[in-house]
Amino acid sequence: MSQRILPLLLGLFGLASGSFVSFVSAADNAPKHPNVVIIFIDDMGYGDVEFNGPTDPKGPRTPNLNRMASEGMRFTDFYVGCAVCSGSRTALMTGCHYQRLSMQPVLFPNSGRGLNPDELTIADMLKAAGYRTACVGKWHLGHLPPCLPTYQGFESYYGIPYSNDMWIDPANKLSADLVLREGVTREQLAAGLTKRNDVPLMRNEEIIEYPCDQSTLTKRYTEESIRFIKENKGNPFFLYLPHTMVHLPLAVSKDFENRTGRLIWDAIEEVDWSVGEILKTLKAEGIAEQTLVIFTSDNGAAVGSSKPLRAKKASVYDGGIREPTLMWWPGQIPAGSTCREVAATIDVLPTLAKLCGGALSDRKIDGLDIWPLMSTPGAKSPHETYVLMHGPGTVRQGNWKFYPWKERGDGRDAPVGRAPSPHQVQLYDLSADIGEDKNLAEQHPDVCRQLQAAYDAHIAEIKANQRNTTELLRPAGAKPPQIKRNQKKKNGSKQK
Repeated sequence: MSQRILPLLLGLFGLASGSFVSFVSAADNAPKHPNVVIIFIDDMGYGDVEFNGPTDPKGPRTPNLNRMASEGMRFTDFYVGCAVCSGSRTALMTGCHYQRLSMQPVLFPNSGRGLNPDELTIADMLKAAGYRTACVGKWHLGHLPPCLPTYQGFESYYGIPYSNDMWIDPANKLSADLVLREGVTREQLAAGLTKRNDVPLMRNEEIIEYPCDQSTLTKRYTEESIRFIKENKGNPFFLYLPHTMVHLPLAVSKDFENRTGRLIWDAIEEVDWSVGEILKTLKAEGIAEQTLVIFTSDNGAAVGSSKPLRAKKASVYDGGIREPTLMWWPGQIPAGSTCREVAATIDVLPTLAKLCGGALSDRKIDGLDIWPLMSTPGAKSPHETYVLMHGPGTVRQGNWKFYPWKERGDGRDAPVGRAPSPHQVQLYDLSADIGEDKNLAEQHPDVCRQLQAAYDAHIAEIKANQRNTTELLRPAGAKPPQIKRNQKKKNGSKQK
């Protein structure tokens, strides 16, 4: 083909398909090597934020998230890879469904395995691309070597290694300048002291405070993050900020005590404040236009609200896996825009690989590049189907949501105000029924068959290509991380 004809044909094609031209130009013209900040909230529901439409007129105020939405893009149909903690974080960090990597949905201090360091994490990829990397907050992918953040691409770590309702593992290394609180001694820790809801604060690979003062965590995470941003503003950097809140037991600093009349709302407002401080710092340091910020949650609400979605944390109904999500990058992501296409945390790693010059490994991942969704309103999802085999499983395709199981009459997934559907499977049209209340399986058996086939194929492929976790390394002579079964949890979360 002559060199003159090719541009002419491309130009004619562009006239016939203007969206293609804008898609290409927007994707190709993005600045290379942006800074990346991922803010990952724990147990925040779809209805816990004002930008999704408040579900309670007296509920929490989230002005900083509202501003982030007005300056960036709101994703209405953004999914996580698991309805609980560790599986969800695996999907975000690796671009893989957690079952592919043989991870458990939730790890505990007595779990013996964690995320294999042979897997490529976002931090691994960006560090190799010349980024400075830090993790500040809840990790929950393995609390001992070789699974701590410092073995997974992060140059520094500051935070709690798992959920804040857990306990300490005596195998973790104690810092020489360890801060001990509530009368605890080193001798007690060496002897195997464990207490539910008393968790350690770590820096890199050592415990620096026990039990951690959880009331100051959101504030301290924010301060640590701001220090990292200021110290590295001259380099490309990746900050992963997985907040401990708003997971139970809830706690807030003095500035946020009794602001709303409900502790969960106080905690949400403090997280919102934290987001505002991060964005304010990026603007003050003159690097906002060079920084992509992603805000989302690891699963649906435990205490707060997932409305108008059905169910909450631990469910594969949308209230358990469809999250409040914002993408912010001044000058690159259209301000005040909304994406209603299906996207997911598994897509973050491959998207950053494109934007940041990162190299993917030769191992199979499940995520896809969603930069076109982020940069170009009207772009279509790269996912023909989004399949989760967590729990009893589910499939999302376009506006259809399919469940290869019969609706239950009791428990967390039970319908409200009606009897369960008698059909053996469930099918909902989310465009007309966001609360997943009207089962259309009988009216659309062809759709059910198609989505059942997609679900079955997904399970077969994952099982045929699973990879292994790795064993945590425990020092010789360390006491086991046991917890007394009759030990009651502290209730630091009573609602008024």
